[in-house]
Amino acid sequence: MSSKFEKNLFLNLLIATSMALFGVSSAHSQEVEGGTLYGDMLTVTQDMLDHAAGDSNNFLHTNGNYKQTRYYPGRQINVGNVDRLKRAWTFETEIVESLETTPIVVNGTMYITTSFNHVYALNAETGKQIWHFKHKMGPITTYCCGPNNRGVFPYGDRLYMGTLDAKLVALDAKTGALEWEVQIADPELGYSETMAPTAVDGKILIGTNGGEYGIRGFVKAYDANSGKLLWTFNTTPEKSVGVWATKDATGRDMLRDIKAEKAALKKLGDPYKTLGGGVWQNMAIDRDSGTVYFVVGNPSPDLYGAIRPGDNLYTNSLVAVDLDTGDYKCHFQYIAHDVWDLDAVSPPILTTVSDKRGNSVKGVLHGGKTGYVYVHRADDCSLIRFSEPMVSQENRWVLPTTTGARMLPGANGGVEWSPMAIDPNLNLAYAINLHQPMTYHVEETPYPGGKLWLGGAFKVIPSEQQWGNITAVDYNTGRIKWKVKTQQPMIGGILATGGGLVFTGEGNGWFRAYDSASGELMWQYKASAGVNAPPASFNVGGSQYIVVGAGGNVQLDFKRGNQILAFKLDR
Repeated sequence: MSSKFEKNLFLNLLIATSMALFGVSSAHSQEVEGGTLYGDMLTVTQDMLDHAAGDSNNFLHTNGNYKQTRYYPGRQINVGNVDRLKRAWTFETEIVESLETTPIVVNGTMYITTSFNHVYALNAETGKQIWHFKHKMGPITTYCCGPNNRGVFPYGDRLYMGTLDAKLVALDAKTGALEWEVQIADPELGYSETMAPTAVDGKILIGTNGGEYGIRGFVKAYDANSGKLLWTFNTTPEKSVGVWATKDATGRDMLRDIKAEKAALKKLGDPYKTLGGGVWQNMAIDRDSGTVYFVVGNPSPDLYGAIRPGDNLYTNSLVAVDLDTGDYKCHFQYIAHDVWDLDAVSPPILTTVSDKRGNSVKGVLHGGKTGYVYVHRADDCSLIRFSEPMVSQENRWVLPTTTGARMLPGANGGVEWSPMAIDPNLNLAYAINLHQPMTYHVEETPYPGGKLWLGGAFKVIPSEQQWGNITAVDYNTGRIKWKVKTQQPMIGGILATGGGLVFTGEGNGWFRAYDSASGELMWQYKASAGVNAPPASFNVGGSQYIVVGAGGNVQLDFKRGNQILAFKLDR
């Protein structure tokens, strides 16, 4: 794996020679196999989506509900009987490549995606295929960290998906037919989509990849019926300098040379047009206040900060905007002027938390690549507390050098893109983490115009051990309740259930259930490929199922596969 990191690490780049035209286009270039076998899908209403947190039949959101808790309330599978959990069915996709999809389940129909933007509709009870949609890529796709897709979002009688060639597509959920597609941004400049969209109040919200290519990040809202652009929030504002912060969110000095940065600003101007700031993951939506919360990724170039003076707002930040207009509400920056690629990528979670005085307030949680769980006030984005460190903190913040400087966490984290889960009854947040010591190498690199722009490299140290952990954090105190060490670095996601369990998978193929209160191992299953996707749960035919993808991971080079695995109790 170290050789892959020495070739700019885990970044996959596929570039063709010309570019697709912008705008809305038809379905003629797409392909759907099969047809409807099991009747109409009942319309996914806004009311269903608003009440998804209490729905123990369906799994309608990428992260369970608008608050993104990844807490499934069903308790048929529980600590007393999980040892009887057996494989119910296996579905094999056409694509043997990394799987990061969250299965979406609507009234007995499951929707999953694969790398390269295939979509499947399955009978959730049997795993039998209903239809299969294949997105035909445009002539240019430029992407980081694998050709992944993290899933569709159901809304009305449609499914919505972002694509590697930076499009938003709307599919008929009953047949898989393409209804419309719109070009979100220019893939020739480095834009792409791997995240699942979020649907709410007639809008489809989606961010962008591309922080490794010198893009200008954004979140956009589209009309769910027509694909018309409604608003855009740029994650790198025209005045991106900020307050010249010298300490990170935990109070550590980041060793910035503010004098040199100010001189560079005077000479070069504000770098906002090529500053990066991708939004990799779904947004949390506060339905009471009409607020959208998301986290923003790294600045461009990743490691070479000399040509991007200032705090580089709003990179490495939690940001809140108005749902109706996209107007800015508040933000909190974890790392100003990041030169370690420790961007904010794991999706935020809304829940009730204790403030510094012990009062219950609406809060936002984020699991950082730094290895901390951050707890914020929702009303102003301010930081209430951060947790005890979930991974080792060594040599933070050593500055990258031409020969390489060692630091922990490495550039993968901490908590990478992997969504956390919470159990609101226990006040615990569950995170999966990586322990990967790395050396950081800086290289002077001008903007290359839509090509990979790291400004150096971050390299795994072959002589040092790597591992992972699953950590439960009390978000009202910041203390770690329990921690389980894993053989390999963890990436993928985690699910908590009303049965007192958390489910998560590993790159070696183990898919496991733990007691959510204690961390005790309760059940395990060995898959044929890495289990590096977020699990989901649903109920159909009176039985609760746990479902997860086993396809490995490009970023950590875990064994590839093509299986969706569903489990239920052996009665």
